[in-house]
Amino acid sequence: MADAPTTTPTTTSTGSRANSMPDLLRSAWPLRVVWLVVPVVAGPALADALADRTRSVQVVASLLAWSGWVVGLGALAVLRSSTLTVTRTVIPGALAVSAWAAVGADRPLWAAAGVGIGAVALLLVAAPGLSDSFVDGSSYGTERRVALKVPVALLVLPVPVSWAAVAAGAVTGPLLLAASQWILGAVACVAGCGLVYLGARQLHLLSRRWIVFVPAGLVVHDPFSLTDPILFPRASVLRVGPATESAGSATDVVDSTGRALGLVLEVRSDDPIKVGVRSGRSIEERDGVHALLVTPTQPAATLDIARSKRLPVG
Repeated sequence: MADAPTTTPTTTSTGSRANSMPDLLRSAWPLRVVWLVVPVVAGPALADALADRTRSVQVVASLLAWSGWVVGLGALAVLRSSTLTVTRTVIPGALAVSAWAAVGADRPLWAAAGVGIGAVALLLVAAPGLSDSFVDGSSYGTERRVALKVPVALLVLPVPVSWAAVAAGAVTGPLLLAASQWILGAVACVAGCGLVYLGARQLHLLSRRWIVFVPAGLVVHDPFSLTDPILFPRASVLRVGPATESAGSATDVVDSTGRALGLVLEVRSDDPIKVGVRSGRSIEERDGVHALLVTPTQPAATLDIARSKRLPVG
């Protein structure tokens, strides 16, 4: 009996430390730390790559690089769905710039280090818990938001194309002007504004896909595949859980996963709902829908939240 008080606190403390590490890895802090050291690690190779350029190109390129780094740092400091788009746009630029600087580098070790730190930053951007941290930062009151995965088909071509449009639109015009290409630079600046706007708009749609747990129930917010957010009132929710094999072919089910990889969850309602489904530029109105299929970035955590909100999970 005398040993019991000592044993219990020790076990609890150990369990707390074990759980803290995964929570830390799923937060924005690892990416913040990596992003802070990016200029130190990637800077020397970039300086070497710009050494043979004119002074004006060196200055403009350096200003663009530092501006991107500062914007990324600001986005990582304020977690919102809007800054998730900024993070997903700016952070990959570190790898792109480092890879460009590594071509024919005078100091291969620094070039490899720059590519390595850029790759680590890119991997951390893709971490499942990171997007949750950002979208939940936009929550109001007692809301709890969890992000939905980006469909694989979009990652293959549309997302890289949109990202390239934003990156090219932001840097091409200023660099051409710095190289005294006045006409081309002016045209590129004007066209670049349009590319940045259109590309960022498409990327931001993917940052606004989430499930939000509210006091009234559960809402699926997905402007990419649904015309309007879908509310599942608490009293009508039958279950939130892994989708069955037959769910995808059922006539009363709408699949909004976009074939994203990972565990598919089914949100089923006792009452029929009306759902507007986007497919490219076409819109289909579906009546009598009882279930929606979604793919959250962290399905286990999503089910835990549903349980804590006293929704039926199974």
